[in-house]
Amino acid sequence: MKPLEQLLRPNILRLKPYSSARDEYSGEEGIFLDANENPFNAPYNRYPDPHQRKLKRVIGELKQCDPSSIFLGNGSDEAIDLVFRAFCRPGVDNVVSIDPTYGMYQVAAETNDIEVRKVLLTPDFELNTEAVLKAVDQQTKIIWLCSPNNPTGNCFHEADIKQLLTTFEGIVVLDEAYIDFAPGKSLLPQLSAYPNLVVLQTFSKAWGMAGIRLGMAFASPDIIQILSRIKYPYNLNVLTQQKAMELISKNKVATEDWIELLIAERLKMAEHLKQLPFVHHVYPSDANFLLLKTPDAKKIYNYLVERKIVIRDRSSVALCAGCLRITIGSPEENKALINQLSGLQ
Repeated sequence: MKPLEQLLRPNILRLKPYSSARDEYSGEEGIFLDANENPFNAPYNRYPDPHQRKLKRVIGELKQCDPSSIFLGNGSDEAIDLVFRAFCRPGVDNVVSIDPTYGMYQVAAETNDIEVRKVLLTPDFELNTEAVLKAVDQQTKIIWLCSPNNPTGNCFHEADIKQLLTTFEGIVVLDEAYIDFAPGKSLLPQLSAYPNLVVLQTFSKAWGMAGIRLGMAFASPDIIQILSRIKYPYNLNVLTQQKAMELISKNKVATEDWIELLIAERLKMAEHLKQLPFVHHVYPSDANFLLLKTPDAKKIYNYLVERKIVIRDRSSVALCAGCLRITIGSPEENKALINQLSGLQ
């Protein structure tokens, strides 16, 4: 890995971050006349902790990770955008991304005027590490990976990811949004061994907290410090921080049960789908969804929408012609889906 100072945008390296009132005084008791807040309507009249100290301690215990290596944002999308803003000079630098994958990497790149060099996965949706590295040049700052990948559902081989981490001199972002459904495959426990690794995770999937918008980035303290310097001062509101701590404490055991149930339902759903004559292939999945290949994805999608069941038509995505993506729902929802598909002629 190149020195961090060489990877960062020069203006970000020189940036003096905004100092909020809560940066200058972090105590919880006293008469607060420093932040021009309304003295009434407590506790919502006070600005939230910009460093989310309590929540990071809770997440650090949950993930067995030091809080100094944790960035928290408004969904993982905030961290995705900040990584672009920290390392990529608009109109100059580029990134390499696999294809197909999560679409927000492309959107964030275009928003920041960054070239994306797309590298197709193999026909069985595996990493082509040689092609990824071949796409890299002197202006490449980031390689974007998603494992388990969306929409393909598969985890990439750890050896392939590590090859990129040890060979590429820039930042490797590994988006593990669905990792809870692939036990034992996270690289988070190995974070300290790779100073150029940024791991993204979320509470939106396994934890059922998509509505509170809480994403996580894990990286070296130096990278986390950079992201924290350029984020909006109060990027996570009081309600999100409080609710996250409440639900982590309340639902830890329940979440483990949900994961076990959804994995079992994923296996059952795959077997049911394979019996349908118009399903040509069900791809292996390490996520909470299945990708399947059909002769007429649009027809099946419209058929289900008419019956108030909504899935995703992914047939316009690279390597996914004729493919539908189905999220694993509750047992009742999954049964309703199969029942409707069984009646399709």
